[in-house]
Amino acid sequence: MNAGELEFFATQDLIDELLRRTTFQGVVVHAVEGAKSRHWEGERRFAVSHNANLRTEEVGRLLNVISEYIACRE
Repeated sequence: MNAGELEFFATQDLIDELLRRTTFQGVVVHAVEGAKSRHWEGERRFAVSHNANLRTEEVGRLLNVISEYIACRE
């Protein structure tokens, strides 16, 4: 699949495909209602998805490390 073909797939289909892959070891954070632009007004809800390669506790620890990293860079 080349990059141009990705435009023809729905976001949820791409997420589902990634999570099906046994080589994927991580999390996907995405806007629940989609994002049509980089900027938004008000609140936006996000969902976190992961596959069986990580347990829920591991996902929580990973997201905590990431949030600390982002906070230190600002």
